[in-house]
Formats: sequence, structure tokens, C-alpha cells
Amino acid sequence: MPRRSPASPVVTLGLLQTACGADPAENLHRTLAAADRAARDGAQIICTQELFRSQYFCQCEDHKYFELAEPIPGPSTAAFQKLARRRGVVVIASLFEKRAAGVYHNTAVIIDADGELLGIYRKMHIPDDPFFYEKFYFTPGDRGFKAWPTRFGKIGVLVCWDQWYPEAARLTAMAGAEILFYPTAIGWQPKEKAEYGVNQHGAWELIQRSHAVANGCFVASVNRIGLEQPIGGDGLEFWGQSFVAGTSGQILAKASVDREETLLVPVDLQKVDVTRTHWPFFRDRRIDAYGGLTERLLDS
Repeated sequence: MPRRSPASPVVTLGLLQTACGADPAENLHRTLAAADRAARDGAQIICTQELFRSQYFCQCEDHKYFELAEPIPGPSTAAFQKLARRRGVVVIASLFEKRAAGVYHNTAVIIDADGELLGIYRKMHIPDDPFFYEKFYFTPGDRGFKAWPTRFGKIGVLVCWDQWYPEAARLTAMAGAEILFYPTAIGWQPKEKAEYGVNQHGAWELIQRSHAVANGCFVASVNRIGLEQPIGGDGLEFWGQSFVAGTSGQILAKASVDREETLLVPVDLQKVDVTRTHWPFFRDRRIDAYGGLTERLLDS
């Protein structure tokens, strides 16, 4: 079973970028197979894209899609625990959680390399935009921002819309995260792509790279690909381009726009300590002056 040697702090990340079909069982099967191949090829921490078991159903508000949800722990969690235990890898898997009747979450499970379910992260920021009607489905997370010590390093997990909030990245890094993982489902409305596409994607990548800079940590973002039209119409064209950013915000590796692939990226966790020592943003934070962050707006 692979272990990270204290003398060699390099860990290989495996980001699973795939297309999603209409059959949840098939999506689960294909994602498990991709995770197994990633582990075989050397990945030690493996992360799925957001809500990989289905097409992105939040393009509309329809009660039938609640049938896609499952308990945690549940069958998908158990399947990834079995894989993690067999392959000796850490797994982050994004699931649609049924917590109770009428209470559902967009949740990531964090599984250690011995198959133990270390914990869950429930998406905190829930969007409500055209074709991203997530407030209809998901209750906001209630477990805060955490980091989990795994066999291969201390990791934090945030989900998609959380990407845009520096507060979320900061608090997760303050909890000790060396790597921030962002399971994601983001794309273009096809009719808007020509006018807004370049700027939208640039902003998405830039904000996450800035989290790496501000917190001196690695950032791994995992997106899906393909045109999905579960309700007909133009649908959403997911832009792929999963990537890993280094501790200075540099792009270490990036996947394609339109191909299924597993991005295998070695990262040297020793660079977290080096970066935070040479760029001591945590040291110089004015914690005495940030009380206003808990307010909606400040009076001028």
C-alpha cells in the first residue's frame, strides 16, 4: 500500500474529468473505473467532479430529480471506500446527499487511504442563476470549513460556487489545508459563449489561482465536459479545463476543453511551508480589523 515518505513530500493528485450520461449507475461505474486507473497510474489523492453521478439537473426546478439523492454513508460512499482501501488512495467524491425528508445537500465525502470515511463537506454557497437553480435542491452547508489529515497530506474541500469566495478558501487554509480541492460543474450557455466565454473562463481560473497565492497552498479544480441538455433547449456546455495551481498561483497542469481525461499532477507539499514562510500573509493579517467581514455591508 503506497505511503508518502517523510523524506519525499511529493504527492500525486488525480483529477477525474469526464462527461456524464443519463444513467447514474453507468456514471458511477465509469467514475470508479477512472479512479481505479488513476490509482494504478500513481495517483494518491483522487477527486471527482461535482455531482458526477448525473447530468447537471439544476438547469431546471423539478421534484423528480430529488430521486437522484442518496444517504451518506450510502452505496456510492461504500463503493469509493472499497476502492480507497484496495488501492491505498485518498478519495474525494461529490454526491447528492439526502439527509432527511426535505433536506438535501451538495456534499463531498472525504475517504482516507484505509477506506475510513474521514468526514463530509456540505457546499456552503448555493447559487441561483439561470440554468443553475441550486437553491431549489440544496440546503446550505452547516459544517463550516475544515481540513482533514490524510495519509498523503492535509486537504480541504470546497465545491464549485464556493470557488468565488476568498473567505472560504482562507478559513479552510487556516484550518491547515495544504491542498484545496474544488469539485466543479461549470460551463457556458451556448448562446452566450461567443460574447462572454473567454472572460467567464478567465475569471473562474483567476479567482482560484488567487486562492493559491493568498494562502500559499495548492489548488485543484475538477470540472466536467460535454453539452448537457437534460431538459432540452440549448443546455449547458461544460468547459472542462480542470487544473492544478501551485503555491504561487502558477498553472502546473491543465486538462483539455472537450476530452475525458485524468490529470495526474505531482505536487511537493514542502513548498507550502516554504511559500508561507517567504510570503507570510498569515503572519501579517490584521485580525483586529476584520470584524466587518461578518456584516452584509458596511455603512459608508
